[in-house]
Amino acid sequence: MLPVLTDLNHFRSLLSLAPAADPEAVAAAELRNGQLTKPPGALARLEDLAIWYGGWRGTGRPVIDSPQVIIFAGNHGVTAQGVSAFPSEVTAQMVINFEHGGAAINQLAKLAGARMDVQALELDRPTGDFTQGVAMDEADLLAALQAGWDSVDPVSDLLVVGEMGIGNTTPAAALACVLFGGEAADWTGRGTGVDDAGLANKTRVVAEGVSLHQSAIKDGLDALGRLGGREIAAMAGAIAAARMLRIPVILDGFICCAAAACLAQSADGALDHCVAGHQSAEHAHSALLAKLGKEPLLSLGLRLGEGSGAALAIQILKGAVACHSGMATFAEAGVTDG
Repeated sequence: MLPVLTDLNHFRSLLSLAPAADPEAVAAAELRNGQLTKPPGALARLEDLAIWYGGWRGTGRPVIDSPQVIIFAGNHGVTAQGVSAFPSEVTAQMVINFEHGGAAINQLAKLAGARMDVQALELDRPTGDFTQGVAMDEADLLAALQAGWDSVDPVSDLLVVGEMGIGNTTPAAALACVLFGGEAADWTGRGTGVDDAGLANKTRVVAEGVSLHQSAIKDGLDALGRLGGREIAAMAGAIAAARMLRIPVILDGFICCAAAACLAQSADGALDHCVAGHQSAEHAHSALLAKLGKEPLLSLGLRLGEGSGAALAIQILKGAVACHSGMATFAEAGVTDG
């Protein structure tokens, strides 16, 4: 049972004390990998993934039986600045589509054998327009973190978090900009498809938000409250909870990685239990992945969000673990080693 988050400093302290991978399990997985019926290194990154996964699950011969996909939805006051090609009403409409099984993520979660949950976070009360003030006060931020923290099923053995929130590439860009520096244009992309004028306006909004709040931001959680969104904070809360439960996480696209970056910029090694599922087509996702030190498993030009790229990447991790744990060793197969 995870503790209830009492305040942001409590959350910070939990991040700083989060458990690490089991070194004995890593050693056991490495030993087994060296005995499998294949040339050394022949499965390349799949071998590294299986060993990494086993270390977090505490076993040298892991299996993936119970993946969980959680989609968080939130609305953003900054959409009043005209940053999205779609109206905020689409957020609630897409939540209904998720609940009825009609979205891409529903199909990909089903294909991966994953439980899928959807959480709508106060869609009738958007966050504040961060060009005018903070997006969330401490109470709102803590509530969103708690929603994500509570959403992770302790019996799951792999987590994907995704999002739905019209306009949310704008706070994601602002978060990346304030956390990693550079100009607003470096981090701002077209999102759902704004035109050139829309992109210029969106870049202006990101720059104004960063300028307004930058001096008050000391870590990723400060940034998350001032520039983020409820669904972005909930993703961060779920990723952190998974770490406490030693559940590996596959990160999705730009917005999910912006949420993860808030953890990474609040505690060293906060994302050691995470891999990047894919590199999306969003303008700055590759740069954000580089800042996080994460190499994507897939690069298919996806830009849908909603956890879709990460859910597809479940298959890659399942393949890595299946080969590692299911293959025979040289001794078991009666094959001469070397």
